[in-house]
Amino acid sequence: MNRELVDRGCERAMFGLVLAILVYGPLAFGAVGTRDFLLIQAMTLGVMLLWLVRLWLNPKPRLLWPPINWCVLAFTAYALVRYFTADIEYVARLEVTRVVIYAFLFLAVVNNLQRQEYTQIIALTLVFLAMCIAAYGIYQFITDSDKVWTFVKSYKHRGSGTYFSPNNFAGFLEMILPLGLAWLLVSRATAVTRVFVGYACLVIIGGIVVSLSRGGWAGAIVSLIVMFALLLRHRNFRLPAMIVLVLLCIGGGFLVKKSQFVRMRWNEMTANQRFNDSARLDLWEPAIRMWRENVWFGVGPNHYNYRFRAYRPQDIQLQPDRVHNDYLNALTDWGVVGFVLVAGAWVLLYAGVAKTWRYVRGSPADFGGGNSNKFAVVLGASCGLAAILVHSVIDFNMQIPANAILAITLMAMLAGSLRFATERYWIGARLPSKLLVSALLAAGLAGLGWQLARGAAEYRWLRKAQALPDASLEQIAALKKAFEAEPQNFLTAYYIGRALRIQSEVDEQLAREAIQWFERSAALNPHHAYSYLEHGICLDFPIGDVEAAMPFFEKAVELDPNGYFTSAWMGWHYVQAGDDAAARVWFERSKRLQPTDNMIADKYLPIVTERMLRKATNSSSLLLQLNR
Repeated sequence: MNRELVDRGCERAMFGLVLAILVYGPLAFGAVGTRDFLLIQAMTLGVMLLWLVRLWLNPKPRLLWPPINWCVLAFTAYALVRYFTADIEYVARLEVTRVVIYAFLFLAVVNNLQRQEYTQIIALTLVFLAMCIAAYGIYQFITDSDKVWTFVKSYKHRGSGTYFSPNNFAGFLEMILPLGLAWLLVSRATAVTRVFVGYACLVIIGGIVVSLSRGGWAGAIVSLIVMFALLLRHRNFRLPAMIVLVLLCIGGGFLVKKSQFVRMRWNEMTANQRFNDSARLDLWEPAIRMWRENVWFGVGPNHYNYRFRAYRPQDIQLQPDRVHNDYLNALTDWGVVGFVLVAGAWVLLYAGVAKTWRYVRGSPADFGGGNSNKFAVVLGASCGLAAILVHSVIDFNMQIPANAILAITLMAMLAGSLRFATERYWIGARLPSKLLVSALLAAGLAGLGWQLARGAAEYRWLRKAQALPDASLEQIAALKKAFEAEPQNFLTAYYIGRALRIQSEVDEQLAREAIQWFERSAALNPHHAYSYLEHGICLDFPIGDVEAAMPFFEKAVELDPNGYFTSAWMGWHYVQAGDDAAARVWFERSKRLQPTDNMIADKYLPIVTERMLRKATNSSSLLLQLNR
C-alpha cells in the first residue's frame, strides 16, 4: 500500500467535506433545522475519521498547535463539565454537541488543510457562494418576495437570501466581503479572476444593503474602514485601495440618496438615542438579571430561552430563543468562566495575526509588487471576523450554525497562518501524542455518532407526528416512539401529555395518564411552566379536584409571572372553582398582556363579567323586595 498516496486521498476527502459543510450550511437556511444540522454533524464525523486515519498513515505526523488551540480545548472541556451540572440535560447536550463539532472542525482545519491551494479554493468558493446568495436576496427585495426557497419567511420587504432572518443573511455576507475585496486588491490572482471577484463583491454589497440590517451595515462599514486603513499604509496598495474606497463611497452615497428603504432604516438608526430597538433591550435586561444570579458559571448551555419566562417583561410574550447579543448570550449561558475563555481565544487569535502580519504582507521588491495570496487571506479573514464581532453586539449570528462554522473556519485559517512566522508551533506527534489525539478523536466519534443516531431516530418520529392530526391517537403513538428514541426531551413528554389531556375530555383515565407525562416533563425541565399548568388543568377537568390543582397553577405563575397564556389559564381555574371575581382579575391581566389573539380570555371574560353583573342585579332586586 502506498501510504503517501492514501494519505493524500484522505487529505483531499477532508477538504471536500469541509468545503461541503461550508457550502451546504448557508444554502440550508443557515443549518438551523434539525435535519440540516444532523447532516453537518455526519460530515464532521467523516472529517474526524479521516483525520484519525491520516494520523496513523503518516509515520512522522506533525501537529500545528498555535496558542488559541489551548483555549479551544479549555472551553470544550468546560462545556462538557457544565453539561453534567446543567438543569436541563437535553438542551445542554444539544448545545455542547455543537461546541464539540465546532472544536473538532477548527482543529481539523488548522492541522490538515494547510496547503495554499486549499485556502485559495475555500476563499474563492465562499466569495462565489456569497455572490449567489446575495443575488437571491436582491431578487427577493426587488420582487418583494416573501419566500426562502419554498418556505414563507416572516420578514417582509427585506432581502434574506437563503436565510430566514435578514440579520443572519447580512452576518454571513459581511464576513466574506472583506475576503473578496482583499483578494481583489492584494492577491496574485489573474486579471480574469479579479474581474470576477470584483463583480462578486458588488453583488455582496448589494445583498448587505437590501438586508436592511443595521447590525450588518455597521459590521460591514467597520470592517471596510479597518481594511482600507491598513491598505492605505502600504504604498503598493495605496492607489488601488483609494480608487476602490472612493467608488464605494460614491456608490453608497448615491444608494442612500435614492433608496427610500435605506434612508428610512438609517433615520431609525440615527434618530433613536438608545440605538437598539426597545425589544432588544427588553431581551437584554432579563439576561443581565439571570447572569447576576449565576455570575461565574451562567444559567447553563442554551438555558436562556428556557429560563426566560420567569424573567420576561410584560411587553414580550413570545419566546426569544437567544439574547440578540452574542456577548451577553455567552455571559448568561456560560458565566464569567466561559466568557473569559472565549474572549481569550479572540485575543490570542488577533495577537497571532499581529505576529504573522509582516511575514505575509510581502515586500514592494518582491515579484508581483508585494501582492500575496497569504496576505489576502490574513487581511480578508481578520477584517471579516471584525465585522461579525461588531454585528454580534445586537444580533446572535454565532448561534446560527452556518455562520458560526464560517467564522470558525476563518479563525482556523488565521491561526494556521502562524506557521509563516515561526516553526515553534509545530509539534512532532510521537507515540504518546498520537495516542492522546487518537483517544480524543475516538471519544468524539463515539459521542457524536451516538448523538447522531439518537437525534436522527427522534427526528424521524417527530416529523411523522407533525404530519398527523393534532392530538390524535396516531400522533400520540408517534410522539411516544420519539420519546423512546430520546427519553430526555421534555417537550416531547409535554406534547404527549397535552394530546392526552385534549383526548381526556371523553375519558378521565386519559387525564391521569396525561398527568404522568406532565410530571416527566417537569422532572426533565423544572423551569417549564406549562408542564405544571397542564397538570393543574387535568386536575380541574375532567378529574374535578380543584383544590389539588391550585398548587400547580401557582407554580406555573411563579415560573411565568408575566405570561398572558398562564394568566388566562389561571382565570380559567378560578372559573372551575366558581370564583368569578378572581377569574375576572386574571382574565383582565391576560388581556393587558396580550390585547389581541387571546382566545381563552376573549371567551371567558365576557362570560364571568355577565355572570357577576347578573348576580349583582339579582342581589339588588332581592334587597329592594326586602326593603318593601
